[in-house]
Amino acid sequence: MGLVNLLAIVDYGMGNLRSVQKGFEKVGQRAEIVRRPVDLNSVAGLVLPGVGAFGDAMASLRKSGLDQAIYNEINRGKPFLGICLGYQLLFEASEEWGLTPGLGVFPGCVRRLPPGLKVPHMGWNQVEFTRSCPLWEGIPSNSAFYFVHSYYVDTADQEIIMGKTDYGVKFASAVGLNKVFGVQFHPEKSSVLGLQILLNFGRLVAQC
Repeated sequence: MGLVNLLAIVDYGMGNLRSVQKGFEKVGQRAEIVRRPVDLNSVAGLVLPGVGAFGDAMASLRKSGLDQAIYNEINRGKPFLGICLGYQLLFEASEEWGLTPGLGVFPGCVRRLPPGLKVPHMGWNQVEFTRSCPLWEGIPSNSAFYFVHSYYVDTADQEIIMGKTDYGVKFASAVGLNKVFGVQFHPEKSSVLGLQILLNFGRLVAQC
C-alpha cells in the first residue's frame, strides 16, 4: 500500500474519520485511513478516533482483529494517539451498559459523568497541563479544546496523566506514557491549538 512513514487512522466503523484526516492534512501531515490489521505493520504512527458506545467499539475491534493489532504495534514502540472514544478504549474497562473490557494499555475505568450535570459534556473547556509532553509544544496550559462525551476516564495512575479538566469532577482529559497518548477532546475540532496538537504528533512520528 505504500504506507511507510505515514500516519494510519484506524477505521473500525466508529467516528468521522475524514474530519481527523482533514485535520492532519491542514497541518501538512499525510494520514491514511486503514481498515485491515495487516495494514498497521507498514505505518509509522497510529491514530484511533471514535464516537459512540464503548462496547460497540470494542466488539468491532475484536471482530476485525484490530484490537490485537493495535496492541502489538503499541508494544513495538510506534507512536499512538487516541481521540475521544479512541482515548477511552486505551483503558482496562468501561461501565457504559455494563462492565466492558477495553484494550488495557493503561490502568483505569471509564465512568459516567456525575448526576446533576448536563450530559453530554459538549463544548469548549480548559485543559490544565499537569506535566510537559510533546503534544503540548507551543500550547499554553489551560487552553480550551472542544469536548463531546458522556463518560470520563477515572485512573489512579498519576504518572500517565498529562492534562485535567473540570466538569463537575476533575478528570484526566489527556494521558501519555512513552509514545502513547490519548485526549478526551477533539483536536480536529479545536481550531488552531487543536491543529497544533495534530502537528506535534505528526512531528513526533517523523522523529521516530
